[in-house]
Amino acid sequence: MTAESMTERVVAEPAGPAREAAFAHALDVLRDRRDEFEAQRYVSRDFIALLKRAGMYRASTPTEFGGEPMAPADFMSMVEQISAVDPATGWVASFGSSLVYFAALPPASQATIYASGPDVAYAGGLFPMQEAERVDGGYVCTGVWQFASGCMGADILGIGLAGGPDTAGKPLTALVDPADVDIVENWNVAGMKATGSHSVRADRLFVPDEMVFVRGGTPQIDEPITRYPGLAYAAQVLAVVTLGAARGALDYAVEVGAARTSITGGQVKGNRSFYKTGVARAEAELRSARAFFYDATTEVWDKAVAGQPISSSDTAMLRLAATHAAHVGRRVALDVFDLAGTGAIYDTHPLQRYLQDAMVPAQHAMLQTGTYEAAGAVLLGLDAGIPSFP
Repeated sequence: MTAESMTERVVAEPAGPAREAAFAHALDVLRDRRDEFEAQRYVSRDFIALLKRAGMYRASTPTEFGGEPMAPADFMSMVEQISAVDPATGWVASFGSSLVYFAALPPASQATIYASGPDVAYAGGLFPMQEAERVDGGYVCTGVWQFASGCMGADILGIGLAGGPDTAGKPLTALVDPADVDIVENWNVAGMKATGSHSVRADRLFVPDEMVFVRGGTPQIDEPITRYPGLAYAAQVLAVVTLGAARGALDYAVEVGAARTSITGGQVKGNRSFYKTGVARAEAELRSARAFFYDATTEVWDKAVAGQPISSSDTAMLRLAATHAAHVGRRVALDVFDLAGTGAIYDTHPLQRYLQDAMVPAQHAMLQTGTYEAAGAVLLGLDAGIPSFP
């Protein structure tokens, strides 16, 4: 097992106008296919290829291995734009950032992974962390792991193993070829249906030491993208999906409210006092949370580029901004749903996509309400009370 994917590698378009055009094309295709992805409950592999051509799956590959790492704010802006069309696809695209974890692998292992090119789609089913059998040269892994978002289109999969004293309690991730495991299609949920977050099953699968790393471990490659706090980035890319979902919902509310006629012959919806006030407040809340989110991101990224120390307070601020974005975005989507009235209760209503998907990110362990308290504790110089926080 070398974690060399059996799937065809797709190469990004050259940076500049060609890549920008590839991204615009992917958004156009998504508008046509988002219902298809939701119905089948995963994003198709050929659409992942479009995102690769747009550069999203080399955005966290180190330059040493041919990658073109993007500033986190730039990458997350792309995820946000995708999420404004379809949040579930934005969630899958967000894992273009997850190759930062691979920096904890030995450089030779990283070179193996990127031997066929830097555009790699990774998906991880990391929980529950399983106790693997330690053998000479690696681990024998058996179990079922949940929440492998994007696994149907991944080049490489990760499975979570329990750490020990030598990892300071941090979990391990073992990289495996998708052909060596089974995908258990059990993603039956109300929101984020198209993420295809199925389970992964392995039966006595050997994974060599060189393909196992500590999640959030010390990077073996020193570049700005590997200096940026990896676990905080993982929370951020999920939170920004909610900002996109809220934007999609709010844009719909503005479009409907700006109509000049009413099908009932009554007062145009957008000219009602509660509607105008609701849209304005939602816009203010969303823009405020978004500004905090990207301001914190840029501040820490500048330190990473300059090689300056990044403190626990810096990282806690990233986590706080991410949690706040997820919760404000969810609230904005709910507020827009209220404005829409009775018609929005139907499954076919355009707001249902944004509403159902916007509920999910704040439920994630990295963005739940308790992370507000943890961030406050760190800012006050106290123990966060959450493992691996911030």
